[in-house]
Amino acid sequence: MSPFVHRIYIFSLVAIAAAVTVVIGFYGAGYYQTGLHERFFHEQNEWLKPSGLVGHGLGMIGSLMMIVGVFGYMVRKRIRRLSRLGLLKHWLEFHIFLCTLGPILVLYHTTFKLGGLVAVSFWSMVAVVASGVVGRFIYLQIPRTIEGRELSLNELNIKKTTFLLEIQQKFSLHNDLIQLITHAFISEQGLYQGLFFTKVWQRFSFEWQLLGKIKKQLRGHRLSKGEYNGIMKFVKAEIVLTRRIAWLTTMQKYMEHWHVIHLPFALVMLVIMIIHVVVVVLFGYIWIF
Repeated sequence: MSPFVHRIYIFSLVAIAAAVTVVIGFYGAGYYQTGLHERFFHEQNEWLKPSGLVGHGLGMIGSLMMIVGVFGYMVRKRIRRLSRLGLLKHWLEFHIFLCTLGPILVLYHTTFKLGGLVAVSFWSMVAVVASGVVGRFIYLQIPRTIEGRELSLNELNIKKTTFLLEIQQKFSLHNDLIQLITHAFISEQGLYQGLFFTKVWQRFSFEWQLLGKIKKQLRGHRLSKGEYNGIMKFVKAEIVLTRRIAWLTTMQKYMEHWHVIHLPFALVMLVIMIIHVVVVVLFGYIWIF
């Protein structure tokens, strides 16, 4: 998949999720805003109630999307025979799509009425989605090959050295700018303190300030627009690479701890969801089948 096709792929997934959310919300806005005791008399009640044609269908489709999203990605990740069946990062992106849109459909299925065992499943689902957002951030901070394999620290250092040689050969930059790019992070390492998100904010704040300094120095050189954009592209890549080298060990540890949190919530959600489905079928609510 080329970068252009990949961008279309991501845009399509986001557009589908956003469109479905907006369309259902717009269609059922009047019903969802009606009080619980008055919904029985609403004209859309037979369609949008949890056992209704649309409401029940949303629950089934949303649940199926989550099951496929969770187990499809797990199978692709753990079975080596499937390693050639698409890149792992593309599977992860589709997993995120299914496990984002699925909970939204399930939320519409509940008509925003939560209680009992279903409430436990719902809040477990919320925890899974929230932890998934954090996990996605951590995942992106761990550098990988195009196939999804984690890069070692030695591989990253080699990549950094090659990168610096390339930027020096391709662009005729003054030594003061090269030193600013290569040594700026050395004095910053170890200065970040506090909680995880505080350190992240401090790091990104420093990077923004560094980019401002580099842009200021570049304006003092006679560069064409193409040269300026090319240098900034290299500089931003260098900043990201340096950050990932500095955070490699920390992010790997966070990812290990994250699995301990994310997986149990997912299992609780799935177990209760299965119990809910079995009970519903036993009571005769089998949708259109």
